[in-house]
Amino acid sequence: MTLALQHHHSANPYRQTTHPSVTSKTKRLIDILGALVGLAITGIALIPIAIFIQLDNPGPLFFTQVRCGFLGKTFRMRKFRSMIVGAEKFKHLVKNEAQGNMFKNECDPRITNIGCFLRRSSLDELPQFWNVLKGEMSLVGTRPPTIDEVELYQTHHLRRLEVKPGITGEWQVNGRSRVKDFEEVVRMDLKYQQKWSIAYDLQLIWKTIWVVFNKSGAC
Repeated sequence: MTLALQHHHSANPYRQTTHPSVTSKTKRLIDILGALVGLAITGIALIPIAIFIQLDNPGPLFFTQVRCGFLGKTFRMRKFRSMIVGAEKFKHLVKNEAQGNMFKNECDPRITNIGCFLRRSSLDELPQFWNVLKGEMSLVGTRPPTIDEVELYQTHHLRRLEVKPGITGEWQVNGRSRVKDFEEVVRMDLKYQQKWSIAYDLQLIWKTIWVVFNKSGAC
């Protein structure tokens, strides 16, 4: 049983039919090809990023966290570490500027100097291409929530878990850190499900590249 269903066991909150993006062989092929390219870029960037992280704040290279994917199935997602070592222990001391079941603070004091650059450039996201290659994530999908966020979900929030989580998606190309209302994030995720097609995925990937290079909305 998935995590989400464990916390909403009174009724199955998911639709009876699987979203077509999950079963699309073309989408999976694009994911594999994109992941291979992304991992090649990760390999090139790994050594300089590792050096700067260690010079700025010595400790682990990666930040690993359990996230919820398709239908609430959990998986381990990795990012290049952008915060001080042990940052999770100090999370309760940082004000949450977001509304609803997500956490955001534009001036989070736990973020390191190199971490700020990694986030603005989205380089911290590169290790997620491994999750895409494994099939736990997609290039395009919904923002993968944490376990504690899903535990607070209402039934309509669970609909966003009907597709695989993505490295990018509606939220990333339409505001990123500027969107601080969780209900707005949910609306964007459901909009993606309704509009989904291979062409729309490619459009969002192209928009993501433009957003990253223009550092639009990054935190």
